[in-house]
Amino acid sequence: MHSVELLPDESTENAVRDVWEGLARAGLPSLAAHRHPTNRPHLTLATSDVLPPDVCERLEEALVVLPVPLRLDGLVRFTGGRTYVLAWAVSPDDALMRLHATVRHILRGAPGNERSRPLHNPARWVPHVSLARGRGGPVVAADADMFLTAAGTATGALEGRWTGARTYDSESRTTAPLGL
Repeated sequence: MHSVELLPDESTENAVRDVWEGLARAGLPSLAAHRHPTNRPHLTLATSDVLPPDVCERLEEALVVLPVPLRLDGLVRFTGGRTYVLAWAVSPDDALMRLHATVRHILRGAPGNERSRPLHNPARWVPHVSLARGRGGPVVAADADMFLTAAGTATGALEGRWTGARTYDSESRTTAPLGL
């Protein structure tokens, strides 16, 4: 599977990494522990089974709107069975919502893209930047804000810009830049 992801400006990326490190220092689940070279703060816009060159060209054309405003504000938790994700919520503005809809439309029309992903439907999409993920663990059972306070990190409102984009191939575990 391939994902199309937005990347934050350097200052915002550093702020997210500071939260990751604060959680890790406090002995809490954190993406700081994920040492794969592709691990970095990002926002997934949409996914596709395939990503042929002509689709990448269309994506690059759509991404000329970058940079667009970025606002992180508050926390969101996702649970599914025994897995969880703790994330910094992205407050989407009109520019981000238009870009999301355009990218999703391009990917849905790609030949060979068989599966519909309802979580990327604009009506259900919950934009976020992940802070921690795992199975079970204390973040599910307690208030996430309490853990962040204990870790000495803050996830109040933060403004920046989405300045770059990439694709991620979950099979090869590789990324490739898009646009700019």
